[in-house]
Amino acid sequence: MKRIRIGVDLGGTKIEAIALTDDGREEARHRVYTPHSYEGTLDAIVGLVERAEKDAKGTGSVGVGIPGMVSPLTGLVKNANSTWLIGKPLDRDLAERLDRPVRLMNDANCFALSEATDGAARGAEVVFGVILGTGVGGGIVVRGRPVQGAQLIAGEWGHNPLPWPRDDERPGPACYCGKRGCVETFLSGGGMERDHEAATGRKLTTREIFAGEEAGDPQAHATVQRYVERLGRALAVLVNILDPDVVVLGGGMSNMPGLAHATATALAPWVFTDKVTTRVVKNEHGDSSGVRGAAWLWGKGEEGG
Repeated sequence: MKRIRIGVDLGGTKIEAIALTDDGREEARHRVYTPHSYEGTLDAIVGLVERAEKDAKGTGSVGVGIPGMVSPLTGLVKNANSTWLIGKPLDRDLAERLDRPVRLMNDANCFALSEATDGAARGAEVVFGVILGTGVGGGIVVRGRPVQGAQLIAGEWGHNPLPWPRDDERPGPACYCGKRGCVETFLSGGGMERDHEAATGRKLTTREIFAGEEAGDPQAHATVQRYVERLGRALAVLVNILDPDVVVLGGGMSNMPGLAHATATALAPWVFTDKVTTRVVKNEHGDSSGVRGAAWLWGKGEEGG
């Protein structure tokens, strides 16, 4: 049988599996609804891997992107919004069922790895992948390898304070983490919607705000401008610290028309340099980046299956 790479994206709503060749060609793809139980999740992942291998007529490594992380102290899942995974040895249980080692990594890191490997940031040495959606997260890839950090929180920029806050931005909205004014409270989809309602008294979805901005609605335009300016400030701090070659925007908010170009312009005044060479780009693989990145968790030549 030929060698393939299998990636699994474990989300709160769906689990998706993909089979890739070494050159990134897709050989199979399947998805199922996520069972909200641990045993059900194990069964679903094993079933998807088996289906992908059958369709691709191959076998190989397995990587899984999860909405959380594995504690280096206990080997158990922590910080997962799919709460039935917390405290479980997910990688060990999957390895036992699949009879091969399984690599797990946070889904934001998988997104960044996908785009750094064969996406919008291919060939770049240092990449920061940004997730702008229901929450705000990120992942760092250096020379083709994800950087996780000592606490496995590298790239978690969403729970830092919005930098250079204006008076009307203090102390900022309350965040579920227990603090106020986190980047996530301003730059998540819900953050934009709350900001628009506070400014206009109108409760609109992000899609309605985007549509209004494109149609010339001045209130929607003002909301988008505030969002972009805040995103520029927040990313400028990351550029000052990490100095990446490329910042890749992902998540539902990245679908805002022209966001990458507008963000590149907005961050420039805040970066500690005379000329910003960091590129800000939209992702290439869209919703597939997470599952593709999970497949790339095993490097070429590594024995993962």
